[in-house]
Order: sequence, then C-alpha cells, then structure tokens
Amino acid sequence: MLDTNLQNANSMSIIVTKGSLDWAYPPFILGTTAAAMDIDVTMFFTFYGLPLLKKKLDLKMTTLGNPAMEMPMAGMHMKMPNMVSMLPGVDRAATTMMKNLMAKKGVASIEDLREAAVESDVRMIACQMTLDLFEYDKSDMIEGIELGGAATYMEVASKSHINLFI
Repeated sequence: MLDTNLQNANSMSIIVTKGSLDWAYPPFILGTTAAAMDIDVTMFFTFYGLPLLKKKLDLKMTTLGNPAMEMPMAGMHMKMPNMVSMLPGVDRAATTMMKNLMAKKGVASIEDLREAAVESDVRMIACQMTLDLFEYDKSDMIEGIELGGAATYMEVASKSHINLFI
C-alpha cells in the first residue's frame, strides 16, 4: 500500500542538469515510474542535462571524481582509483563495460527510457537559454519537447507536489 502522502501527490518536476550515462538514469527512471503511477511529470533539461534530448545520444560514464563507482569483476567489486580515470580511453572503456553489464542485466537503455517518457506524456522542457548558450537548435532535439526558461520551470515547480534536482 502506498504512503498517504504519495497517494495525494499528483505532480512532480525534475530539473535534469547532468548528461552522462550514470546521471541520465535517475531522472528518466523516476520520471517514467511516476508517470506510470498517474503522476503528472515535467522534466526541465538545463546545462549539461540538455544533450539528453538530442536525437542521437553518445553517453559516457563519469569515472573521474566518482569514488563510489564499483564494477562487478571476477566475482568481486572493483573500485576505480581516481588516478586511473585520468588516463586516455578509461572513460570509454568504463562506458563500454557499463553498457555491457546493463545489457546483460536487462536494464533499459536511456533511449528506451526516453521513449517511454514520451509515450507516457512526460512533459519535457529544453532550457532556451542553454540551447542558445551551447548553440543547439531545436531541430537537434527529439520531437515533442517544449522550449522554456527558468520562469517556465518555476511555474511548474510552484504547483508540483514533488520537486527533484538531479
């Protein structure tokens, strides 16, 4: 049985600020889960989260400065020292390992989760200022997104029962 507060929640907003593979999962998993629970979800993509709306994704892991990162290897959990993260090609190798592990474990891809968000009528807003700042065009992004700014997000957030910053 759901907690009474969650039963009364009918709207959620998420500010999506990071666009690496590991940081792309939380907003899409939480957003699609909330939508499946009949909660109206708005995701506001700004700064480095904005590229998650691009038509073609090339997401990578963020290994540098991530001391909690452990990968199951040879029956153990191996931590990656920060020194190793600075070597050329380590991010790509870690990304390949993570994508292989996710495929092996049946974890949905970000592309699949993003499509599920679209199909679930999750409102996705691209930050206009960030679009301009990084010289993207709306045509670079997937269909069905909106453009908006901080005021657009604040209007949504002020009426939302759940607000997340990821």
